[in-house]
Amino acid sequence: QVQLVESGGGLVQAGGSLRLSCAASGSIFSINAMSWHRQAPGKERELVAAITSGGSTKYADSVKGRFTISRDNAKNTVYLQMNSLEPEDTAVYYCNADLIVGELQRYRNYWGQGTQVTVSS
Repeated sequence: QVQLVESGGGLVQAGGSLRLSCAASGSIFSINAMSWHRQAPGKERELVAAITSGGSTKYADSVKGRFTISRDNAKNTVYLQMNSLEPEDTAVYYCNADLIVGELQRYRNYWGQGTQVTVSS
């Protein structure tokens, strides 16, 4: 069973920092792109940051210069370093990954369960 498990969320004051982690486990043969998305109450889920297998990154305009996505392929883990957090960053953050999984080596997309990030004023 392939899973993505996020961790590192919590409550932080505005201007503070958090580092989210997402570890992929299971029968994984290859990891392609990995990304972070977030969903605030009453809002649609949005892409926050993405990183390709080659390390190319992209960010939502709202987080550019504040968030950094990185990956450790040896650990099957993607990170999101969040600095200068703002109350508007409050949301459930979800990890997403394009994986080659199973003996049939199927190309599949997976979501993590989400981790809550709350930024107080």
